[in-house]
Formats: sequence, C-alpha cells, structure tokens
Amino acid sequence: MEYGPNNHQEHCQEGHSTAATIATISATLAADPDVDSSAVEIRMLGPVVLLEGYITKAADRDKIISLAASIVGWENVQDRMLSRFPS
Repeated sequence: MEYGPNNHQEHCQEGHSTAATIATISATLAADPDVDSSAVEIRMLGPVVLLEGYITKAADRDKIISLAASIVGWENVQDRMLSRFPS
C-alpha cells in the first residue's frame, strides 16, 4: 500500500490512513477527562474529518473541534454535531 498525494482515496495528504486518523482522534478525545465524546462519531470524507452525533454540553463542541483540528488542521474539520442538553 502506498501513501501520499497520488493515492488519496483512503489517505490524507500527509499519508496517514483513514483508520489511523480516526483512531488518533478517538484516542485523543477519550483521553480528555473534561470532554464527553461518547455519542460523537468520527468519519472521514477524503482528508476532511466529519464530527457527527450528539453533545450534552456546549463547551464540548469547541473542545472536540479543537482536538480534532490539532491533528488534521482547522480547514479539515467539519462539525455536524447536534446539541442534546439534559432537561
């Protein structure tokens, strides 16, 4: 398997596989005790990370986006998370 810009169907521009990028972001979110990302799904569309699912605190949205952007860059993060605040 080759990495790099000529084989970007399943790899980002830096050569990381989709699975490795998702695993890295998932591990980073799981390691942060201040963020509840249990209902957030991480998917990729080319080099873009799609953050989907639900958050229960408004502050979690910014933190989750920030953590994902620290790995793939701000321009490669798409927020599709929905708010579900407990009543």
